[in-house]
Amino acid sequence: MGGAGVLTLVDLGLKALAQTALPAGQVVDLGWISLRVFYNPGVAFSLGASLPAWMVIAGTGLVLAGLVWYLLANVRAMGTVARGGAVLLLGGALGNFVDRLGGAGVVDYLHTGWFPTFNAADVFVTVGVAGLVLGMLREPPSGMRDGDTS
Repeated sequence: MGGAGVLTLVDLGLKALAQTALPAGQVVDLGWISLRVFYNPGVAFSLGASLPAWMVIAGTGLVLAGLVWYLLANVRAMGTVARGGAVLLLGGALGNFVDRLGGAGVVDYLHTGWFPTFNAADVFVTVGVAGLVLGMLREPPSGMRDGDTS
């Protein structure tokens, strides 16, 4: 799952770049998407934004610990698509968790105008969940691939 670490670093690098390149309030219009920095103190869709930061960090930390435990316990039984989804999911979740530890909230910078502002980690998580679920539904467990029906 080293790929998750690489994705975490990519996400954190993009967030740092957005914060450096986009001063407060500046918007760069790229057509169907624009770039602007927004700090989300909550979780998805700003849920829990009014909670104390320590509570959001503790809650997301517990969810992340459960996710890591589940993925490590099941990675050997996962097929290629499910493993790829797991790597994306874990990389995105770690990126947002590490970013959250700074106290200001998660840095979001991609804005469509019709959807809440988001970041690369959110894309990794969304695509990762889809890949993990699809892979687990469509691929046989790794021990069942060679005609083993037991």
